[in-house]
Amino acid sequence: MSDVRRVLSDSFLKDRSDLFVAVGVVGVVIMLIVPIPTVMLDALMALNLVLALLILLIVLYTKRPTEFSVFPTILLVSTVFGLSLNVSSTRLILSKGTKFDGRMIRAFSTFVVGSGGSEGLVIGFVIFVVIIAVQAIVITKGATRVAEVAARFTLDALPGKQMAIEAEYNSGAITEEEALKRKNDLQKEVDFYGAMDGSSKFVSGNVKVGIFITVINMLGGIVIGMSIHGEALASAVGTYTALTIGDGLLSQFPSLLVSTATGIIVTRSISDGTFGSDVTGQFSRDARIYWIGAVVLGVFAILPGFPWYVLIPLALLLGTLAYRLGQKQVKAVEDVKRKDAQAKKAKEEPSEMSPVVPLDPLSLELGYGLIPLVDRDKGAELLERVTRIRRESALDLGLVVPRIRIIDNMRLEPSEYCFKIKGVDVGRGKIRMGYFLCINPGGVKEDIPGEKTRDPAFGLPALWISEDKREAAERAGYTVVDPPSIIATHLTEIIKRHAPEILGRQETQAILETLKKEYPTVVEEVQKTLSVGEIQKTLQALLREQVSIRNMVAILEALADYSPITKDTAFLAEKARQALGRQICLQYADEEKVLRVLTIDQALEQKIVDSRVETAGGSLAALEPALQRSWIKALSRSVAAAQEQGLVPVVLCSEAARPLVKSSTERELPELVVLSVPEIVSDATVEAVGEIRLEN
Repeated sequence: MSDVRRVLSDSFLKDRSDLFVAVGVVGVVIMLIVPIPTVMLDALMALNLVLALLILLIVLYTKRPTEFSVFPTILLVSTVFGLSLNVSSTRLILSKGTKFDGRMIRAFSTFVVGSGGSEGLVIGFVIFVVIIAVQAIVITKGATRVAEVAARFTLDALPGKQMAIEAEYNSGAITEEEALKRKNDLQKEVDFYGAMDGSSKFVSGNVKVGIFITVINMLGGIVIGMSIHGEALASAVGTYTALTIGDGLLSQFPSLLVSTATGIIVTRSISDGTFGSDVTGQFSRDARIYWIGAVVLGVFAILPGFPWYVLIPLALLLGTLAYRLGQKQVKAVEDVKRKDAQAKKAKEEPSEMSPVVPLDPLSLELGYGLIPLVDRDKGAELLERVTRIRRESALDLGLVVPRIRIIDNMRLEPSEYCFKIKGVDVGRGKIRMGYFLCINPGGVKEDIPGEKTRDPAFGLPALWISEDKREAAERAGYTVVDPPSIIATHLTEIIKRHAPEILGRQETQAILETLKKEYPTVVEEVQKTLSVGEIQKTLQALLREQVSIRNMVAILEALADYSPITKDTAFLAEKARQALGRQICLQYADEEKVLRVLTIDQALEQKIVDSRVETAGGSLAALEPALQRSWIKALSRSVAAAQEQGLVPVVLCSEAARPLVKSSTERELPELVVLSVPEIVSDATVEAVGEIRLEN
């Protein structure tokens, strides 16, 4: 109940703050038209002054400009607010004249102009003009120019920074969450400086309008005072000039604070500290500059005519500061030397090797001749391919591949690359940079001159051809692949073939923890009867036959149903396959949901079932050698006939025979697809295209 109340309270406060801001913005716009009393004008002018001061202080205490992301919008609102107050005060000054009782404007006018007299008016007017000139020419113009340049350079640097983040992510230096956070921060930075480029124009426009309103106040006030209120020229000039100066200063002073904040926030580079901490740190790096400053002030103090009573104290102050900074620097140097000595001593002492030497789950090692493929200055096309392959593997197999570490290996030949899983070589190949791999997909009769080789991913005969022969090879019907695509295709096959090795207990636990957030009941029920290792072995059995484990809910529900009966992972894997029957059938069926299969002669299938033996790794078919050879020969003949018809060879058998048929063909036909009858869904049509039987 308390949680519900807290949520409702937070929602109410949020809605109330949004309502307050909306009413305030609408009220600011209405003030341009509707007159307000002088008491409210004084309160709003004081509020405007405080708001400008708060904006400046927030900017000074902000570490990164993007932390104050609402600054461009606040700049617009504060500018319109100040102009609304200026319009309201102009209306009251022109309508009331000498009877104007605005305390804030009167106070500013008296403070600058004085009690009266032409001298005070002239001095006040000069001060007002100087403030306007400083704001318009120095601060506003400079801030506008810096905002334009910052926006342009930030936008130009965006692609390079994004590529750098991708490279760090692909190399394993940062996690996916950190890479996403950096990209979001980068986008916020671009949006911020782009908004500042436009919002800085508000400040310059505010200055110009302020000058225009000041002239209208002064000239219009003199005309109204003489023609309507019947005042003398001198009295009208004194009254309206003093009020105009007070009104102008009161409106331009908050604008000056906001302009200063704008200049500070666009001129600050990204740092790890506030403006004050950066100034303190960067002004205290070297004591020599303060010694020089103290000596220069001392020389000026002894020259005739200079105020020695001012210069000597300043020289002593700089000397004291220089002495303290010098002592601090000496201590820092001694600390560095001591740490270096300790580090050197630690290196000289024999260190104990860690009992655990970690291995990368999946790594790609490149010869130095292939480094341009991952060089950021040359596009780093391979890095983008690797990221895309990891996403595709997650969608196809349901397996999130760990970060692939890409390193150079001087032991490899310059044009050689090597894939390793946990430090063990699982595939390698050679790349000829500047050349293309030309593969005959079958049926192409035209010969293309080139260097003979083999496709590293599938072992097919291929040719290395130069770029000038690429177009002719493609016209002839050959498949032409560039070097990054060769490595990417090989990586895809490595992941498919070795998916069970990539899925470890830690990865399985991560899958369960993620799924537990959405389906806690399913995960908890499975973990009551099965350990993480048993679940891992079941998932590995599915991946070994290229069955996607993306539908983890269906898999875990099947395990929850049958794990109380047995913990045999082979049996559980078969039941999980049946739970994924629709997924498996549609994977090999055509668009009309017709599944074309090869069946097994009933007598032969019974022999395979009768040869069943139990081992530590599960059930295996132990056929006699002569029968095994005949079985493989008959199977190969049927598979070849199906392939000649353009079909994917799929063998359909009983539930008891399926794992035995798969195990008996694992060595000779590792890619063979074997389905059991319970895996066929009701809306799929099965069409037998052949029967596997032994020769007499």
